[in-house]
Amino acid sequence: MAEGVIETTERIGMATSRANILRAAAVVGFFLLVSLGTYAADARYLYFSAYLWFGFVYGMSLQYGRFCMASAIRDLFAVGVPRMAVGIMIAVVLFSLVSAGVTLTGRSTFHASPIGLYSVVGGAIFGFGMVFTGGCATGSLYKTGEGSVAALLVVFSLSFAQAIFVDVGGVLDLLVPASWTASAAAKSMPAQLTATQGWYDQFLAGYIWDLKGLTVGEALGFADPVARVFIGNSLVNAILPALVLLAVIYRFYYRKGWLRKHADLPPGPAREFAGWWSMVTASRRTAVAGLVLGLAAGLQMWVMQALQQKFGIANAGELLTAMGITEGLSMQDTVFDPGYFYVTTQEAQGAAWVLAKLGMNLRDNIFFGMENGIPAPLANPVLWMSFSVIGGSMVMALLANEFKLKFPTREIALWAIGGGILMGLGSRVGLGCNIGAFFATVTNGDPSGWLFAAGMTAGGWLGVKFFNWWIERKMAKEAPLGF
Repeated sequence: MAEGVIETTERIGMATSRANILRAAAVVGFFLLVSLGTYAADARYLYFSAYLWFGFVYGMSLQYGRFCMASAIRDLFAVGVPRMAVGIMIAVVLFSLVSAGVTLTGRSTFHASPIGLYSVVGGAIFGFGMVFTGGCATGSLYKTGEGSVAALLVVFSLSFAQAIFVDVGGVLDLLVPASWTASAAAKSMPAQLTATQGWYDQFLAGYIWDLKGLTVGEALGFADPVARVFIGNSLVNAILPALVLLAVIYRFYYRKGWLRKHADLPPGPAREFAGWWSMVTASRRTAVAGLVLGLAAGLQMWVMQALQQKFGIANAGELLTAMGITEGLSMQDTVFDPGYFYVTTQEAQGAAWVLAKLGMNLRDNIFFGMENGIPAPLANPVLWMSFSVIGGSMVMALLANEFKLKFPTREIALWAIGGGILMGLGSRVGLGCNIGAFFATVTNGDPSGWLFAAGMTAGGWLGVKFFNWWIERKMAKEAPLGF
C-alpha cells in the first residue's frame, strides 16, 4: 500500500519536461488532424472520430489509474495487495449507474450476451494467459502507449491468434461435440460457409446461437423501466455483487493489516466499516479512472446511437456502403460495430486484414465472413478506437514523464507472445475479453459477465501458481551448489 502512495506522490510532484509536453501536444495534434481532415473529406467520418476520441479518453484514464485486470488478479493472489481489485469493483459500481441512466434514455447500444458455460471456459483461458503477459487486453494497449515493446507483442499475438483460431480446423475440429455439428447443420447458412465449417463455426452456430441472453432486470420481470435498469441491472447485477466482493477482499486481504495499525479502536461494526472504507479510499486513483471510464463509456453509447440516428444507419457497414467503401464488408454487408467500449474483435479484424493480404482466405467463416467483416484498418471505425487508446495513454505517460521505449528480454518476449496467444483463444471462446465480456457486460445488467469473471479469476489464480512454480524452479537451477 505504501508503494502506491509513494508512486502517486512522485507522479504528481515530478515536473513534466518541456520536450514531453511538446511530444504530447504532437500526439494530440495528430489525432486532431485525422479527425478534421477526414471530416473535411466526408462529414460521415464523424462516426469514426467519435470512436477515436472516446478511445483517447479511455487510454488516458487507463494509464492514469494503472487500470489493469491482470494487475488486479496478480497483485491479489501473488502478493496480497488488493488496491487494483478494489478499484475495479468501484469502477463497476460507478459504470453500472451511468449505464442504467443511458439505458433509461433509450440510447444504449448494449445487447446481452448468451448465458452459458463457455464464458467460464473462455475466461479461464484468458485469465491464465493474462498473468504471463503482465497485462490484460486494455492493459496491453495502454502499456504499449507507455513504450512497452513487450505489451505490443501481446497485442500482436492476441490479434493474430484470434484471426487464425476462428478459421483453422485440424485437431480442434475433432473436439467438436456431435450435438454442435448437428445443430449447426440444421441452420440455414450461406453456401460458402456450410462446406467449410470448422470448429469455431460449429461453436457459434451449433452452440452459442442456441443459447439465450437477457439482463437481470428482464429476468426479474420488472415492467417499470426505472426499476428494470436501476434495481435489476445496476443494483442486483452489479452493485450488490461488487459490494460482496469488496467485503470478501477486505476480510481476507486488508483487514488483518489495518487492525494491526489501529489496535486502539474499540471492536465492533464501526471499526470494521472504518477499515473497509479505508481500503476503498486507498484506491482513489483507480476509482477516479474508473469514474471517468464509466462516464465516458456510458456517454459513448448515447453518442453512437445518436450518430446512427443522424446518418440513418443501424450498423457502420451501411455507412461504409453509402461512402462507397464495400471491400471488407461481411456477407450481410455489416462490420463489427458494438457502439461502446470494446477491444479484441477489432484487433482480430486488423490481423485478419494483414493475413488476407498475404493470401489467406479468412472470409469463409462465420466470425469474419458472415458477421464482422474484414475492413481495411482506415475503414474500421472500432479499430480507430484501439489506436487512440494507445495514443491517449502515450499522452498521459508523456505528461507524467513515464514514457520510455522498453525492449523485453527474450524470455519476457516469449512469455508475452505465449500469453497473448492464450488470451486470443480465450477471448474467442468467451466472446470477449476483460472489457467486452466482463466490465461492459456486468455494468449493463448482463450476468454472463460474472461467469467470465469467475473463469478469469480462476485462470489467473492458476497462472500465478504456475508462474511462481516456474520462477522457483528456475532459481533453483541457477543457484550455486551448496546454497
